[in-house]
Amino acid sequence: MNRKMTLMLVSIFALVVATPSHAFWSLFKSSYTKTKYPIVLAHGLAGFDNIGPLDYWYQIPNELRKDGATVFVTQVSSFNSSEVRGEQLLRQVEEILAVTGAEKVNLIGHSHGSHSVRYVAGVIPHRIASVTSVGGPNKGGPMSADLGSVGSSLQNGAGWLIGFAAGEKLPQDAAAAMQSLSKEGTAAFNVKFPAGVPTSDCGEGAYKVNGVRYYSWSGTGTLTNLLDPGSYVLAASSLAFIGESDSQNDGLVGRCSSRLGKVIRDNYYLDHLDQVNHIFGLVSIFEANPKSLFRQHANRLKNAGL
Repeated sequence: MNRKMTLMLVSIFALVVATPSHAFWSLFKSSYTKTKYPIVLAHGLAGFDNIGPLDYWYQIPNELRKDGATVFVTQVSSFNSSEVRGEQLLRQVEEILAVTGAEKVNLIGHSHGSHSVRYVAGVIPHRIASVTSVGGPNKGGPMSADLGSVGSSLQNGAGWLIGFAAGEKLPQDAAAAMQSLSKEGTAAFNVKFPAGVPTSDCGEGAYKVNGVRYYSWSGTGTLTNLLDPGSYVLAASSLAFIGESDSQNDGLVGRCSSRLGKVIRDNYYLDHLDQVNHIFGLVSIFEANPKSLFRQHANRLKNAGL
């Protein structure tokens, strides 16, 4: 080993010894997911932030944070109308803006959370950088009628239990939720909040409205992981789409209904729960991992200056 190489190795060793470990390793930390504005996650129907070890967005927030993203996980009523849930999310977004001092935020909504983020963007577009719908029923679907038949009281009770376990006390109204998610209810919501909604049956919507960028992705997988009990439930619920014009689905939402703004992809081999890495990451090993999809999207937002 020549003298120059020896001096270089000694210098590196001295740097490692003299630098606190967290500061040293930060030199190698990636900024792949470091968006300009914070990312705010909004859950869907029967959703929550976390209940004990069970996270709705299983490992996704930390996966985004480790490479630079600032991420907030929100909680709204598990069962309620799109407007009520939207107002609840709006108040949390305003708090996030105040606490962080950020000019804007990037909103990502899963399932019914898609309506929530669209509502917020419609009310305060000047404070929203982007809206992303993940498996969102942006044109409704047949499942709302089937879910409604389970019984509002039972669903209200389930919503209350979910909120209690998650440490929240929020109003529950299953009947209002089912109406909001029906084709008729969603059509009425889209009249008030049309940004990004495709005007054709299975097309793309406007990519940018009032300064807000709109994106979406979804899946059409069934029985994606035989160890996941949710896969069997969603495989059964997918039967409701037989005979529908929008028959390809993720178990709860049709492929065409999921489209909003710029469609990244609408046929991942993921069911409705897989899209947020739920339950406990039991997803297909033959498809891109949901954590990777969220990381890629954060990088997409970063590269767009968002």
